Amino acid sequence: MTHVMSWDEWTACDAVGMSELLKKGEVLPAELAAQAAEATARVNPQISAVVELFDDAIREPSTDGTNMAGPFGGVPFLVKDLGPGVKGRLQEQGSKFLQGNRPGEDSFLTQQFRKAGLNIIGRSATPEFGVCSSAENPEVYITRNPWNTAYTPFGSSAGASASVAAGILPLAHATDGGGSIRIPAGANGLIGLKSSRGVFSIAPALSDITGYVSTQGCVSRTVRDTAFFVDCCRGAAPGEFMPYWNSDEPYAELIKRDPAPLRIALSHQWGPYQSDSHFVSELERTGRLLEELGHQVEWVTPDIDFEAAFAAQTACYISNFAQFIARLLEKKGLTRPPPEWVEPINIKIWQKGIDMSYSERWKMQEVFNTTSRRLGNFYQQWDLILTPTFSRPTPLIGETRYLTLSDNPDVLSWFYQLWDIFSYTPLASLTGTPGISIPLATQQSGLPLGMHLQTRQANDGLLLQVAAQLERAFGGSFYKNTRPSVHVTR
Repeated sequence: MTHVMSWDEWTACDAVGMSELLKKGEVLPAELAAQAAEATARVNPQISAVVELFDDAIREPSTDGTNMAGPFGGVPFLVKDLGPGVKGRLQEQGSKFLQGNRPGEDSFLTQQFRKAGLNIIGRSATPEFGVCSSAENPEVYITRNPWNTAYTPFGSSAGASASVAAGILPLAHATDGGGSIRIPAGANGLIGLKSSRGVFSIAPALSDITGYVSTQGCVSRTVRDTAFFVDCCRGAAPGEFMPYWNSDEPYAELIKRDPAPLRIALSHQWGPYQSDSHFVSELERTGRLLEELGHQVEWVTPDIDFEAAFAAQTACYISNFAQFIARLLEKKGLTRPPPEWVEPINIKIWQKGIDMSYSERWKMQEVFNTTSRRLGNFYQQWDLILTPTFSRPTPLIGETRYLTLSDNPDVLSWFYQLWDIFSYTPLASLTGTPGISIPLATQQSGLPLGMHLQTRQANDGLLLQVAAQLERAFGGSFYKNTRPSVHVTR
């Protein structure tokens, strides 16, 4: 097949670069879509990142009203197989229980994608309902890390991260309810921004504030792609129950300037959890780099009751997910999840949460409030918090203790095993504040290790500014001379 670009050119070109080529008429949207499809064919058998390609959108990128005159103007794009619905397309959420499910309408965010000119050419892999840390059910698919296929890419945005890292395309949709953008970005060498609550709409889904622990976003290889994505796709749908943040300046312009010197708190001991010693060394090295760039860096931990926060976050997930399963059961005329269709831990979550009382929910929301207030006070003194993106080495494929296939009889014990490895990302989800994983370090296994910056509400632009400053310090690319073992160029 004749490519519109060589594979080296393909992977050197980010989504903004593709949009510029499209605007100049040097390439056509269908040519980019066809090459993304061929890239999928080259690497997907080894990593199982892409669940399905949409042949009609590949042949004709304006399918379903995608705006070829939009800012991205035909750049190929994958949507995670949960989150915003795509009209008439399968959305099975990594589950046998939802096989054959097709949303009847585009969600508001899907409409934003289309207005921006992102050509939705397929859907990417996710664990069942996005609950656990790895898309790893042999009866559905096993998504692998392209840097080393013996390891998980993490999740729940597993397919999105693996596909971008392997060079299938430069940008993919992702979601984050406790780290599901940032954690797989961190293990795959990508930029992963979890935006503030009030940036991306989840309409027409429920607007209960505890539902807003989960936010929408993307994973990318360049800071400017993520910045441009936020600029193009943010915004409120009609009927939102809270104000939506605006930016005085497009992030794509803001990131061209370095931030003023910042006060950055370095931290890794969060309640009962702390980092692997190698991760601490990499954290210290990153702190020194930030000092070289003119920032003040000190070891400081927020004055937060972390154990109460983790307990409240756990209660939120259990109660929300139990009601989600209850609605699915009602639609199918069932009274309980069939074990042949739903993974064991997800059944246990439903059992644990289905009868949660209003009093329990009230106590949970009270901790959400007190934790958010304390963190807000912390940000009166400190601009950013820096931690590793996760606290333990990336597991090998088949470590079932982190999966919803686990045989752990105690669902709370299962959740607390997750917090032991994913110690730092849930706080931003609970408080609605932004966090970003930046590919600044390496694990002893050779896999990438993200470093995680957090800041106050609506300050997403500052995170992108610092990420862009670091990207420039790395010569314009975080991984200029290294590539995953599974990659379209190999």
